[in-house]
Amino acid sequence: MTSIHRFLNKLRILAHRESFDRELQEEMAYHREQKIQEFQSRGMTPQSARHAVSREFGNDTSLKEQSRDVIGFWFETTLQDFRFSLRQLRKNLVFTSTAICVLALGTCASISIFAFVDAALIKPLPYQDPSRLVGVFERVALFEHSNLSLPDYLDWKKSNESFTSLEAYQHHGVMLNGASGAEPGNSARVSDGFFRVLGVAPILGRDFYAGEDLLSAPRTVLLSYAAWQKRYGGKADVLGQSITLDGNPHVIIGVLPRQFHFVPAEPAEFWTTIHASSECDLRRSCHGFYGVARLKPSVSAHAAAAEMESIAQQLQQQYPDSNSGQDANVFPLTEVIVGDIRPIFLLLLSGAGLLLVIATVNVASLLLVRSESRKREIAVRGALGASPARLIRQFVTEGLVLVAAGTSLGLAFAHAAMQLLTKLIPADLIDRMAFLHDLGFNVRVLAFAGMISLLAALLFTLTPALRLASPEMRQDLAEGSRGSAGNTWRRVGSKLVVLELATAVVLLVVAGLLGKSLYLLLRVDIGMQPDHLATLQVAAPRATYGKDEQVIVLERLVLSKLSGLPGVKAVGISNDLPINGWGDTTWFRILGRPWHGEHNEVPERDVSADYFTAIGAKLLRGRYFNEAEDKPKPHVAIINQAFEKVFFPNEDPMGKQLSYINMGIPPVPIEIVGIVQDIKEGQLDTKNMPALYIPFNQAPGNFFNVAVRTSEAEQALVPALAATIHQIDPGIAAFAGATMTDIINDSPSAYIHRSSAWLVGGFAAIALLLGVVGLYGVVAYSVSQRTREIGLRMALGAQRSSVYQLILREAGWLVAIGIAIGLVCSVAAATLMRGVLFNVRSWDLPTLVGVAAVLAISTLLASYIPARRAASVDPVEALRME
Repeated sequence: MTSIHRFLNKLRILAHRESFDRELQEEMAYHREQKIQEFQSRGMTPQSARHAVSREFGNDTSLKEQSRDVIGFWFETTLQDFRFSLRQLRKNLVFTSTAICVLALGTCASISIFAFVDAALIKPLPYQDPSRLVGVFERVALFEHSNLSLPDYLDWKKSNESFTSLEAYQHHGVMLNGASGAEPGNSARVSDGFFRVLGVAPILGRDFYAGEDLLSAPRTVLLSYAAWQKRYGGKADVLGQSITLDGNPHVIIGVLPRQFHFVPAEPAEFWTTIHASSECDLRRSCHGFYGVARLKPSVSAHAAAAEMESIAQQLQQQYPDSNSGQDANVFPLTEVIVGDIRPIFLLLLSGAGLLLVIATVNVASLLLVRSESRKREIAVRGALGASPARLIRQFVTEGLVLVAAGTSLGLAFAHAAMQLLTKLIPADLIDRMAFLHDLGFNVRVLAFAGMISLLAALLFTLTPALRLASPEMRQDLAEGSRGSAGNTWRRVGSKLVVLELATAVVLLVVAGLLGKSLYLLLRVDIGMQPDHLATLQVAAPRATYGKDEQVIVLERLVLSKLSGLPGVKAVGISNDLPINGWGDTTWFRILGRPWHGEHNEVPERDVSADYFTAIGAKLLRGRYFNEAEDKPKPHVAIINQAFEKVFFPNEDPMGKQLSYINMGIPPVPIEIVGIVQDIKEGQLDTKNMPALYIPFNQAPGNFFNVAVRTSEAEQALVPALAATIHQIDPGIAAFAGATMTDIINDSPSAYIHRSSAWLVGGFAAIALLLGVVGLYGVVAYSVSQRTREIGLRMALGAQRSSVYQLILREAGWLVAIGIAIGLVCSVAAATLMRGVLFNVRSWDLPTLVGVAAVLAISTLLASYIPARRAASVDPVEALRME
């Protein structure tokens, strides 16, 4: 209550401000008069008594300010400081706009990139207690995160004691019957407890029952929220409706939450249970599923991995034919979802942070320059009674106004930047980055913005405050009148410029290395000719094309119809296109060699006779396939160079025989009839692996890819390909038409390298500009403060060339030190990020030399302008001004 009464009393005093000031003036006059009378009674003259009272009482203005602060008018003086700050900043629009824009630029970069980092790495997964969720995989020589077979999953589920629940999932493409014919859809097959292990419940309808993933159970489906809105208009009566997926009717039982996503299975519109019925589902050697599990409270991911490894070893002993070399791996689910992009996001955040450092240093430099130019104002205000604390508070207020304006503008820019960067991500990639769908401002992003604003505020307020607290303030008044060199600013400013230049070097080197990585990546030898090549994915309904003979007839019809299109030179078919991944592997053995059950695993591609001609691959030895080679004919294969190097290092593989590893079945010989140049089947930044090519007609499938070589523009051919397929059979889905050039440019590895290079390159360009401007500011200020010195030198006979040397030597030392420090830091930074570089060393000499040259030339050119101004000083005029 006492605090309330005190506050109310202050409000009453504020409401009667004029009365308070009048009473204060009368009180001070009364005390002065009493003191004068006391001194006169001691024998002093009236004039001497008044002087003595003035010395004892001090400045009237200062006393009034202290009295008001004691009474509690601090908030009023703060408001006065705020209004005065606005007037001062408005009076210096060039300084104000420059400082705000520079700060907004650094803030925008940091906040926008942090928002991506938050969405991918910091924001908790939208599941119950996500820290206890782990991804469960098999591990083989080719893949650290390998998928597992359904029988292995069931054994792992039954035998483990580390998980409260272990569930399986698989991304699965399905066929739908649309208004214009068959169309593809994205689905996921999951075990019955999949959503319960994640802690996710449908917002409409129900979850899968226990046992609903068995073959004997009715087929049911859960819709994603997006599919519910897109295909059913968000209507609640969707429950109980039937939808046909791959020719099998499914009953819709629920709708998943809008915010739900599970990146490893995305994009998925329809979530069905497993219903293991295919030959692959039932075969232990066929791997198509992944596991997700919830750890028991007392079990760590490391302990669970050890147990799963033990179970995998037991299965190796129990099933040596199918499980030899099949180990287990357990990772936190967060690492499974964002593991590949974590280093990229951290790299971008570091680049944005360095840019923010440069921006804040530049603004701090501007504030120092401005405080130096206001020394007369500061000294006069101090002489009139303003205390150092009162002066510092004024400049603190100005700094806070700048930070508030810069941060507000930076937030607006960051919002626009986030929207733009999200739109630049290719659609197929954004589907696999569902955590970015709700990208924007949240508590964490705003807290980060508040933190960097607070740090900037501290820097901007302490920078002039430390200068104002100097005991040389009154001396500065005299120094300002003489126009002498501002040695304090020259010393501090030069150090800040060195920091700016070193930071700019780091960003430029990183950008250069990323740019060179991208250049080499897009020019890597992919073993084919991507130009004039159009592609299309084809999915035929299993009900119509479920038999091998039916698929072969369709394949030949597709080849015939597409070959007749204008400009088409060759048409090929493959189960997978290049630049798609090293998956779809097979186990084999080499006949004629001792075999002890080991698994030789390589990617397998089922291709038509003209496939290599269509994609422009080079045949090194042997022959291509012919269209007549189907299942009844002797089995043949073509291998790549890597296959020859690994499995036939000292012998000619032509005519040698391989065989699939089929448990309990006698080997069927597959003769090697050709060797092709290595084709980049995996991502651009991966090493070439041994690959095995089999005639499509000996391993037909109702899902395949078409590659068409044309003599005309391939972009114009893509729509004609889909139209021709639909003419063959409207029930066939033809989708994802693209040119091979676009496939390469939009591949995940190319996009990640390109976006990283562009973003860090943008940061580096801005950093270079700010560094050059900062150096120009230091040199120009130094020249302006040394006018008298330069005038004296020239009056005593100094040549203009010596003045040039004087100024450029000073700038050159700053540049040299900044570049040297920056190069050392750059090599260290590049060593840390070597995982995101492609065929580029962290100490790439051309990049380091190029960056040093660009920065040196740019900064020295910026220094030349004030140097020329210094050399043109008229000694007479310079001395006259003094």
